[in-house]
Amino acid sequence: MANLRSPRFQLLLVLQVLMLIQSKVLCYQYKVGDLDAWGIPTSTNPEVYTKWSKTHEFKMGDSLLFLYPPSQDSVVQVTAQAYTSCNLKDPILYMNNGNSLFNFTSLGDFYFTSGEPGHCQKNQKLHISFGNGSAYSPSYGPSALPDSAPSYPTVFGTIPAPPSSAPSQSFPVLMVAVIGFVVCSLLSGNL
Repeated sequence: MANLRSPRFQLLLVLQVLMLIQSKVLCYQYKVGDLDAWGIPTSTNPEVYTKWSKTHEFKMGDSLLFLYPPSQDSVVQVTAQAYTSCNLKDPILYMNNGNSLFNFTSLGDFYFTSGEPGHCQKNQKLHISFGNGSAYSPSYGPSALPDSAPSYPTVFGTIPAPPSSAPSQSFPVLMVAVIGFVVCSLLSGNL
């Protein structure tokens, strides 16, 4: 059996702790609408939420942050039928604190609208199709957002970048597995 007080064991333990600290967090929090936040779309940008959802690729564990004045607005999660008809009765989820966070914990279609009467009819609604490769409403094709969409400076800091490709996400797991194998081999005296 390995001596837990040996310098060799303590060095391996420190290396494993450093590897765990190095691991990246793969979940992101997206502010709905970015600089436009959550509110009634302007006449110059009536499809702001459709365009916004097309520019993001969501993954399990990500979250949506809805920011709005709590005295003037709210967010409700509704069914597809309620989304289409702007029916606010019997929502799946009701949020009204002005700093509402929705976490993706399952795959599927998610429908959100304002909880204030009349706002849904003015296009204050969001459809996220999560897990089937599409994150936008089918009524608007890829040409709805120009290839060179304008970039605006942010006042409150940078907007998080989308997650990197999948192969780089599996690297830390592989590295931890290899280190675990080496540690086990060293402790058993086979290496």
